[in-house]
Amino acid sequence: MTRLFAGTPFDIPPECDLCGLPETDCKCTPDDKAEAEAKRQREADRIPPEKQTARITTEKRKGGRTATVINGLTAKANDLSALLSQLQTACGTGGTVKAKEDLIELQGDHTTAARECLSKIGFRIR
Repeated sequence: MTRLFAGTPFDIPPECDLCGLPETDCKCTPDDKAEAEAKRQREADRIPPEKQTARITTEKRKGGRTATVINGLTAKANDLSALLSQLQTACGTGGTVKAKEDLIELQGDHTTAARECLSKIGFRIR
């Protein structure tokens, strides 16, 4: 007996969350289950991108360097680190997330590339 209540009237076999079949009869792959769980977690506390507005500005830093700053996206409503990695890949640059201030910084002037990437994801841009 592997379950606590096995063989008693309280025995309820575990069911798959995706297909609803008992786990012994389930044909779902581990990849399917992982994808469904990741999607469920993302949608639990997130605000859809269409309902958020990102503000993109550039700032001059010491030494004449410029930085692209994206604010207006809250850390609670978004996965800022995942969004940063998408922006870094699209712009080909480095950057950082400042979660306390709810902003993303990219090294260099990448306003057009950041604007295209964010609009492709679905964010409104100002």
